[in-house]
Parts: sequence; C-alpha cells; structure tokens
Amino acid sequence: MTDQVWVAGEVLIDLIPDGDKHLSVVGGGPANTAKALAKLGVKTYFIDGISNDEYGQMAKAELLSANVLLDYAQYSNKPTCTAKVTLSSSGSASYEFVIEDTATFDFSDQWLPDPQSLKPSLLHVGTLATVIEPGASVLFEWAQSVGHVAPIVFDPNIRPAVLGNRDEYVKKVEKWVAISSAVKVSDEDLNWLYPGKVIDEIAKKWLEVGVELVVVTLGDKGITAYRMNEQISVDAVKVVVADTVGAGDTVGAVLVEAMVKKGLDKLTGEVLKTMLNRAVKAAAITVSRTGANPPSKEEID
Repeated sequence: MTDQVWVAGEVLIDLIPDGDKHLSVVGGGPANTAKALAKLGVKTYFIDGISNDEYGQMAKAELLSANVLLDYAQYSNKPTCTAKVTLSSSGSASYEFVIEDTATFDFSDQWLPDPQSLKPSLLHVGTLATVIEPGASVLFEWAQSVGHVAPIVFDPNIRPAVLGNRDEYVKKVEKWVAISSAVKVSDEDLNWLYPGKVIDEIAKKWLEVGVELVVVTLGDKGITAYRMNEQISVDAVKVVVADTVGAGDTVGAVLVEAMVKKGLDKLTGEVLKTMLNRAVKAAAITVSRTGANPPSKEEID
C-alpha cells in the first residue's frame, strides 16, 4: 500500500449570485474534499474528467494551487459541468446543474487508474458522480476493485435537483454504502432520503450491512459518530457563518486524514472523539469564510 489517497468525483463550476451577475467559483463536493485533504498535508490524487475549456482550466489551476495531484485526471474537449447556486437567507445553498455530455462525468475504464498496481491507501468518493449515469455505474465497478486493496469512504452529499426520485436515490446511495468502510453524511441528507426516520436507526442499519463508522454532521449542533457498539457526539464550534459551502467536505477530509494516519480500527473512544473535535474546528473555519475555503494544517493543529 502507498501513501496515495484517491478522491474520485466531480470538479465543477458554481455560478454564485453577485448582485445581478454570477461569480464563477470552483466547486463540487469531491473537489472540495480533495482541496481540504491536500491542505492538511495528505498526498491527494483527484480523479475526474477535466475540460480543456476556460472553466476546466480554472478548476485545474485551483486544485494544483492547493497541492492536489492531477496525475490521474482525464483531460477532454467536452465542456465543464456548471451549477447555478441560490443562497437562502441563512447562507445554505441550492443548485441547478448543467450536466449532459460534460467532461465532468465522463468516467471510463479506459483512463481510471489501476488500484492493483498503484495500491492507494484509501478512496474517497461521493456526491453527483455516484448517481449520474452512465458514469456512476462505471465508477461503482471501478470502486469495487479499489475496495479490494483499500477502504472506501463515501459521502452521498444529496442533490435532489439532479435526481428528484427519492426511491431511486435511496437505492443508489445504499448500493454505495454497502461497499464502504466509512460513510460521512449530513442530517439534511438523511432527512431527505428517509423522511420521518430516526438518524440513530439509519446509522445502525448501515453498520449492519458492513460499514464500520458512520459520521453524521448536524450543522450547528455538531457531529455524531456511530460504530457498532459506540456512539460519540461533539458540539459545533460557535462561529459567525459566512456560508456553509464546503463545511461537510472539510469534515470528510478530517475523517480521511485520521483513517490514513491512525487506521479505521483505531478510530474509537478518545481517538474518535479527538478526530471529531478536530473536524468541528476545521468546519467552523470553513463556514466563517466565503466559499469552500478549508483550513490549512497549521490553522487547526
């Protein structure tokens, strides 16, 4: 096994309202996670199709400037996916996507890296790339092969604008959950997927299908982590919120960092609590700044 961490999924362009115009900002949950991980000093390889268009060049420059490695990215002349963002009064975002025939979701066996020869230490995967076909099925088969050599961390990061059919979305999420060692998910995601269900019960169900650790972010109420015979909660760090973009992705990065450094089996008791406290601290810094701007290692150590 190498010290490579793989993050697979989309980098796209968020078009954020700015008066009567839109600002172009590099986004995508997996790209945010990759940036957050690289800023924590983890050797992070980002795996996605990146367009040669202006937006793609912008995405590439931003990832490289955060020290994300793009050796396994696939460059193409197809366009970049865009997401038009609407912000509510509390700063939470909803999205409208342009997805069809973009470089962003053009996953193929022809270029996805070979886990057997490269032996990554972990794969983080999630958000749109795990539900948008035909790429999602290709990614799933590939992820299964990665799962033979490394643990998988999955973040569903639900986007109802892309797949409004709840039953279909649940099926897709549960398929990914079943091959994952750890899952990071928000209470909002769970409330949308399983309306009226108690979060503890959903976490328990996922643990029963083989997930070892479920980490649920609860917004300003903090984070709760679940293992088979253990449940640990920490409070959020109080902070003035600029916006919530990238907060959950930052938590995912801190989870991955701990898994790589300590090993998933060691993330229990006080070690798990320390990781959760580091995650709420990192998320607080992210939400105190505009956009997905995760903290550096120096800011949270």
